[in-house]
Amino acid sequence: MTGSEQPAFSEVKFHHSSSLPDVLIGAGCSLLLSTYQAGQLAAVGVHEGTIRFSFHQVDRAMGVAVGRDRIAVGARSQVWHLQDHSEVAPRIEPRGMYDRCFLPRTSTVTGNIQGHELAWGTTRAGDQELWIANTLFSCLATVHPDFSFVPRWRPPFISELAAEDRCHLNGVAMRDGTPAYVSVLAETDDPTGWRSLPKNSGAVLDVLSGAVVTTGLTMPHSPRWYGDQLFVLNSGMGRLERVDLADGSREVVALLPGYARGLAIYRGLAFVGLSRIRETAVFGDVPIAEFHDRLKCGVGIVEVATGKTLATLEFATGVEEIFDVQVVPGARCLTFGSSETGDDAWLVPAVPV
Repeated sequence: MTGSEQPAFSEVKFHHSSSLPDVLIGAGCSLLLSTYQAGQLAAVGVHEGTIRFSFHQVDRAMGVAVGRDRIAVGARSQVWHLQDHSEVAPRIEPRGMYDRCFLPRTSTVTGNIQGHELAWGTTRAGDQELWIANTLFSCLATVHPDFSFVPRWRPPFISELAAEDRCHLNGVAMRDGTPAYVSVLAETDDPTGWRSLPKNSGAVLDVLSGAVVTTGLTMPHSPRWYGDQLFVLNSGMGRLERVDLADGSREVVALLPGYARGLAIYRGLAFVGLSRIRETAVFGDVPIAEFHDRLKCGVGIVEVATGKTLATLEFATGVEEIFDVQVVPGARCLTFGSSETGDDAWLVPAVPV
């Protein structure tokens, strides 16, 4: 299957496996993809058996978190909040295409903290709480209206809070509504110290104890807790791996044709973001760099139980890297409020204020 879409920033050409629509329909979800390079949040859904895209411009879009009724997106110096207003979806042209609608409503200014991953947690009162993998300050943080961010946890080897990207803490796995594991590119307390260490210095840490769970990873990203098991992307190897918590060993679940970053696991399927390598200074000596000309940008959908790739989506032009991948359960085809003709959805009270 082939197709093309034309958002404002440039033409995007893509192709996908013929199985992709059926896999998304069977899983009962749509996908959200963020791309730092193109500055877009993209929704991927299905209408009448055809893959459809919706785009929303977000400057330096990074981590994405899907909550019960909202979506948060990390950007250059703020976090954008999109609210579920699916009641307007049937009215957006072409009518009948969309069943879900998330509209940007507010933003929280954080400064450029490089929020690589975002995740919704649950407070003791049962409220949603947004957690950020604050890469610049080497910590996990939450948002607060009175502060740029609230530091809540940092690795035990990080001696102080400083805007120095010491270990490149970039991913967080939630368990029972609270952060359980983080990924780092190196265990170092030096300013940008991870850059001078071997690329296979990456590790996953236990948040509760601060202990190393597994190490020897090549630029890891996106740890995830699913089915009482820990998964992680061994990004520089192009692998989805399962971690044995007893001894720190890892089992390869799937090999993927790209720099693996961004992971959502839902209903037994792993949705993995794939990128081409862009910075030789950072990525030049990782193992997958050897296959630079064959690397893909898009999404691979892997059956976790078997490691089999069930479907793929690949961008041919317009998008060079995927930063994060998230699932929107119960969505067939969602929009961010703009119709195909460019008209926006407007929200006004039913009774004049």
